[in-house]
Amino acid sequence: MAEKGRPRAFDRAAALRRAMVTFWELGYEGTKLTDLTAAMGINSASLYNTFGSKERLYREAVALYDRTAGSATNRALRGAPTARAAVEAMLRGNVDTFADPETPSGCMIVLSATNCSHQNRKVAEHLAEWRRTSVAELEKRLERAVEEGELEPGTDVAAIAAFYATILHGLSIEARDGVPLERLRSTVDHAVALWDSLVRQPAGRG
Repeated sequence: MAEKGRPRAFDRAAALRRAMVTFWELGYEGTKLTDLTAAMGINSASLYNTFGSKERLYREAVALYDRTAGSATNRALRGAPTARAAVEAMLRGNVDTFADPETPSGCMIVLSATNCSHQNRKVAEHLAEWRRTSVAELEKRLERAVEEGELEPGTDVAAIAAFYATILHGLSIEARDGVPLERLRSTVDHAVALWDSLVRQPAGRG
């Protein structure tokens, strides 16, 4: 028999994953405490005792998303042999995740805290910082391509990174709107086809 007052044991990792899916689907402000406790299979006291607050739970959930369902960008930038291949793998890998019928549509880091009230501005800024970091990592990969001779000196890597990040974020919104996977993949095809013309534009032009 359990000791009186002892909290009920639960799988923290599994509960966090379920919280991630809930935030991903409903957004930070759209997710109520009752949504979280129902999804995680715990009561509110256990949630606060384990994770501290809704915001701290959300931040953990975002980090988990980046390591798991949202890891296509990191894998592409670190594993693809060329910058062009990295960009293509980033777009194609993310599109498959965005349109996966087994998970919420779109990207959690793009969609789950875009519209927040003033009191939750720190949450929105937290997610914006994740997006800025992702763009910066893409830019670093392009800079490496310049150093390795894949891209010409003077290539406007900042503009190229911004362009493909914008395409990626737009694909996330389209997926949430129900655009079919075939159409999303067609958009990726067109974006990848623009690579040669983009990399030929020197910095300060375009």
